[in-house]
Amino acid sequence: MAGQTQREMLRWVEAYPSLFSAKPFDATLYSTLSLATAFSGPSLDSGQQRMANAATLWCFALDWQVDYVATSAAEATAIARRCLAVAGGAAPEPDDELGALLAEIRGELAGAEAFAVLDPVWRDELRRMLDGMVREHQWKAPDASRPSFEEYLANADNLGFSFVFVAHWIHAGPPPSVVDIDDVRVASWAVQRVIRLLNDLATYERDVKWGDLNALMLGLDRTDVAQRAHTLAAEARRHLDAVRDRQPALSDYMERQMDFCFGFYGVTDYWGAL
Repeated sequence: MAGQTQREMLRWVEAYPSLFSAKPFDATLYSTLSLATAFSGPSLDSGQQRMANAATLWCFALDWQVDYVATSAAEATAIARRCLAVAGGAAPEPDDELGALLAEIRGELAGAEAFAVLDPVWRDELRRMLDGMVREHQWKAPDASRPSFEEYLANADNLGFSFVFVAHWIHAGPPPSVVDIDDVRVASWAVQRVIRLLNDLATYERDVKWGDLNALMLGLDRTDVAQRAHTLAAEARRHLDAVRDRQPALSDYMERQMDFCFGFYGVTDYWGAL
């Protein structure tokens, strides 16, 4: 299934060439992203994983645009504003491939039965992610003060896990109840915080070279951050257990994604070299 979805990713890459022309978008990035999705939902076919892969790929393009293409907070904010408009149904600007791919994703999600219920959640997760990315862009400014570790962790929405997860939820499942929405989102945010720290443990050296922010730059050493990740993982599993009776597939999907990251980030990272 990972092989099938990787080929699909490459078709999106070909359709939006300017989004993925930078050197770090290499073959291994597409392969490992596909493997992560396949591991998270081993009982699903490639069609059921389609939106998870599309949203993940889009998030990587967004991350590149905000972190490395935008040269000011104003440019980062403008990117966020355009994306929110497209997610709300506006047409992307003619030369905006980032908006065009998001519009394609939204168009496919809009055909799902759960879209009417989860569209506000999807757009809220997008807003949270964009706010987090813009906030981190501001933190990285040469004259800016660094956040505390707790402030940085509270900004974990910039990772994009919960945004991708809701896209998958809309595409792969029936409309949920209001109670399920609230409880599943809490579990998703808990998993997202774990993955934020696991990512930082794996990417510290790259983040130093690329000028990124990382939890290991904020007063905690590697042992401290690893211990915090394990503590947060135990908390996340409690939230996942709380929704497993009503939403077993979603709970298992999030837990497998978290467990994949424990192994994956122990040996490698998604991005290629600059």
